[in-house]
Amino acid sequence: MSQYQRLLLIINPALRHSQAISHAAALAKASGASLHIAALIPSWKLLSLLEEGDREMARECYLQDHRDWLKDQAKNLRGRGIDVTTEANWADDLQQDILDHVAEMQPDLLIKQVQHEPALKRAFFTPLDWRLLRHCPVPVYLAGEGGLALPRKVVAAVDVSNTEPQGSELNERIIKQASGLALQCEAELHLLFACDISTAYLGDMGGGGLTLSDLGSQLRGELEKSFLDLADQYGVPPDRWHFIEGHPVSVLSEFANAHGVDVIVMGRIQSRGLDKLLGSTTEHILYQVPCSILAI
Repeated sequence: MSQYQRLLLIINPALRHSQAISHAAALAKASGASLHIAALIPSWKLLSLLEEGDREMARECYLQDHRDWLKDQAKNLRGRGIDVTTEANWADDLQQDILDHVAEMQPDLLIKQVQHEPALKRAFFTPLDWRLLRHCPVPVYLAGEGGLALPRKVVAAVDVSNTEPQGSELNERIIKQASGLALQCEAELHLLFACDISTAYLGDMGGGGLTLSDLGSQLRGELEKSFLDLADQYGVPPDRWHFIEGHPVSVLSEFANAHGVDVIVMGRIQSRGLDKLLGSTTEHILYQVPCSILAI
């Protein structure tokens, strides 16, 4: 049985040429899942300048235009054998409305187009995509502008440096989600670990007379063994194992661009303190890669 039974796609109807519908339709077709498309429209502040009667008429005409467009999209998708329903509504609180839809529908996957925000704006306002990554209770598929709608190359980005039970559990969930996605889409599954051995991290280790270089080599060897054991455990072919040294954001972005990756499957961990302000690896990678991100 497919791991996806119900998919929820949230779109900005003003961006009618985005790839989000293509991505969602391809996943629904491959998995046999039903697809609900919700066009949630932020309140149009300019309407407040109109008289009340004109304002209501303008709101209704604007909404009806998007509903008619969605109706045409749904007709085309049904012609491809996809079970699809649609809605278009105003949203006073976009994040809460999306989370309410998730709570009501209980989808297996929330799909949304990546919304690029300037770095200066991110310094003062937490992007909607980041907030969804932090608060959405189901896996979030953020469709990028590049990559194929139906994935052909899926990368499971794991972290074997976290030896706590929750770290192992998250790696297992990442690999299972990535494996299921690759199987449904007949895509290649790759396993990648970005090994970031920082001087600060090594400084916390008991040296036992070893030099910093010795500690680095020792730690690298232990992490590589853990990664190879993990890859072998899940039956990933050896030519698709990627142990790469460097910062995770840099490693993943360079690998995705160099190897034509369609989807990176990553974990998302609740951020606290300064990390919450700066954003996690998963949050920052959204702006560094053209492909899609599936956050578990």
